[in-house]
Amino acid sequence: MAILKVARLGHPVLRQPARPLSPEEILAPETQQFIDDLIETMREYDGAGLAANQVHVLKQIAVIEVQANPRYPDAPEIPLTVIINPVVTPLTDEMEDGWEGCLSVPDMRGVVPRHTAVRLEFHDREGARQVVDAKDFFARVAQHETDHLNGHVYLDRMRDLSTLSHIAEWQRYWLGVREQGD
Repeated sequence: MAILKVARLGHPVLRQPARPLSPEEILAPETQQFIDDLIETMREYDGAGLAANQVHVLKQIAVIEVQANPRYPDAPEIPLTVIINPVVTPLTDEMEDGWEGCLSVPDMRGVVPRHTAVRLEFHDREGARQVVDAKDFFARVAQHETDHLNGHVYLDRMRDLSTLSHIAEWQRYWLGVREQGD
């Protein structure tokens, strides 16, 4: 397995839609190895998810997982989920503002409105079709990763750029966390 290089905001690969995979491509050994590398990279950088185009590969593959993640200490756990050719359909018109970060926009956070419940249709790494109704944080992460696969980043969804903050300032001013001596 390998840690892959993560593209940062400004790299054209982040603005390009990824292409769907055929059933044969999903099962190919090189795709399976890439999925393992994507998982390892997500875990290395404490991401809640990672999309293929974030590591310079324009294929509709993303991984999601939250297990005692230091970047999201209060987030509910999400089991490892490999999503291939995902389609997200809102299950409600209800939107919720929430803080998001991104491995491709390092050390930044911003408030992003997202649907609170979505249906996530995808193929898993074995090529089986899956349908999951995701709510709250899982719904947010599924929308975030699917956006990546469609060439969008969370900044595109922000209604108010005044919330865009460096992580240290976010912790200090938005979360009320004070450094020693302040």
